[in-house]
Amino acid sequence: MSTPLSITIHASFLPQNDPEAALAFYRDTLGFEVRNDVGYGGMRWITVGPTDQPGTSIVLEPPGADPGVTDDERRTIAEMMAKGTYARILLATKDLDGIFDRLQASDADVVQEPTEQPYGVRDCAFRDPAGNLIRIQELR
Repeated sequence: MSTPLSITIHASFLPQNDPEAALAFYRDTLGFEVRNDVGYGGMRWITVGPTDQPGTSIVLEPPGADPGVTDDERRTIAEMMAKGTYARILLATKDLDGIFDRLQASDADVVQEPTEQPYGVRDCAFRDPAGNLIRIQELR
């Protein structure tokens, strides 16, 4: 019998096309701490995460920064980001209404107000400054 592996989610990546807007949103609106802010070749990678979860981060990266991505693919990525169909992430909180009020007061792009879903969760949805879909689920 083998020993089960202990694996954690360390980082997830979301594209950002405006580092200052991404910082304002994730740091100032959501209250995440900035863990790293690295510039290279005229681009910026910003690592953020919840203050009480130091082992879990989101890396806000320039879209299409991988040198293997073609110009056509970069255009497709830009088009999908503009439509809000390129990337998404699911967050969770015990205070969905409080978080929603904070997001709404910040002029975040609200997609869905807190809603009881037929599949058994209550959540809301909005877009970050780059168009990424952010769903926030209520922890019960």
